[in-house]
Parts: sequence; structure tokens; C-alpha cells
Amino acid sequence: MGKIAWIASYPKSGSTWLRAFLHNYIADSAVPYDINRLMDLSTGEAAASRYQVFDPRPASRYTIRDVQAMRPRVHQAIADAQPGLAFVKTHNAQLVVDGVQLITKAVTGGAIYILRDPRDVAISFSRHLGLSLDRTIAFMNDPQAATGGTDSTVYVRLATWSGHVHFWTRQPHPTLHVLRYEDLIADPAGAFASVIRFLGQEPLPERLTRAIAHSAFSELRRQEEAHGFVEQPAQSQDVFFRQGRSGAWREVLTTAQAARIERDHAAVMQRFGYV
Repeated sequence: MGKIAWIASYPKSGSTWLRAFLHNYIADSAVPYDINRLMDLSTGEAAASRYQVFDPRPASRYTIRDVQAMRPRVHQAIADAQPGLAFVKTHNAQLVVDGVQLITKAVTGGAIYILRDPRDVAISFSRHLGLSLDRTIAFMNDPQAATGGTDSTVYVRLATWSGHVHFWTRQPHPTLHVLRYEDLIADPAGAFASVIRFLGQEPLPERLTRAIAHSAFSELRRQEEAHGFVEQPAQSQDVFFRQGRSGAWREVLTTAQAARIERDHAAVMQRFGYV
């Protein structure tokens, strides 16, 4: 039986960048991997098509209870389709909803969790959702916050930003690898090498260097400008691969907006060195 290796994060925290790196490292090609083929070696657990195998209705008609009843079966099907690890992207928090785990432990082999300064998340997430910064900041502090519920994506429960991080990282475990987005920027060789080691291999230097270059934000943005990006939501107000840097919040957020985020998420921000 296969097992799922979760690539987990709060939205706009770098999970797509991590997936691009993994595709480039595994493929080890002379040319960068196509960003519109990131489902070749990884998949998402919230795609409506996976649930319509069990309930053919339009996914927008599913209740939360409908989705939760199917979720373990969907996760089992993903695991069964692979002889080894199946890389699966999720934005779900590690919670129980309607008596059902959002992350099915029975088919979980491990997880890579990536987090990012919530002040920078707010900027990217605002443009991603098509909401104002103030509404996005409020959304990030809503314990009931969720996305999906459309014909393309089922219910995804986020909770608050700090709750999301806490629920995933509160119990250190050998099968959990935690990364900060900022460390991927500051030391990509060291941070991405740690991912390969977590997956059980010693990274090959030339292969690692090539994969990092092929998944650089400049390359991802070049591909998006040339061909678009299939995972970009229709309501987004900006390109998906925008800047790929940290600290932009200092130039965008007002003093009051930054202070609100710092107040809302103080404990977790302090734990991970953001304040």
C-alpha cells in the first residue's frame, strides 16, 4: 500500500514553489519542468473531480458533511494509486470536522509543512482572493475560515493562520519536516537539501543546484507570463508567481495593519522568529 507525503501549508506560503523544486529534482532534466504539469508527480486532495468519483453531483452542491464523508475514501484512493509515496498538496488544517479527520492519518506517511511570515501572506493572499487587505487580515484570524465549496474545489478548512501552523507543528515528529519560506529564500541550497534528506536521500550537489535554478521564481514567472498557470484562481488580481521575496509587508501594510497581524498571531510568530 502506498502512503501520502503531504505538502502542507496555509495558502500563499510557498507550497507551489516547493512542488516545482521537487518536480525538477526528481525529473533531473536539462530544461525546467513545465509549471502547468505540476500534477505529474504531485496532486491535490481538494479537487472536485476526486470526490465526484463517489458522488457525481456538481461539487458546489456538496455539504461540508458530504465532503467529510468522502474525504477518507479520496485519500485512500490517492494512496492506493501509488506503490510508494504520493506527494499531495493540502491547505487543510490538522483538525477534525464533522467527526472526520481533514488529514487521514491511516494513509499518511509523513508531511512537509511550509510556513511564511503572516504579514507577507496577507499581501499575497489578498491579491489571490481578490479581497482588500483589511478583509484578508480579518479572514486570517477567523477560526472558521474556509475556502472551496465550488464546482472545482471542495471544502478546505483553514482556521486562523496561527491555528493552522500550530495544529500542524505542535507535535514534533520524525515524519514531519517544517520549513520557513524565508529560509528557502536566504539559503535555498541548505533548505531544499534538507527536504531531500527528509525524504531519505543524500542530495546530489549538481542535481540540487540545477533543480534550484529550474524552480527559481524568475523561471516560474517567465513560464507563467508565457503560458499562464492553470492553478491560478479566476478571482485573483495578480499573477501567481509575483515576487518571491520576504519583507514586502514593510512597504505595503500600514502600521495599524501590521500591528493587528502581530497582535492576532503573536505567540506563533514569536515561536518561529517573526517578531
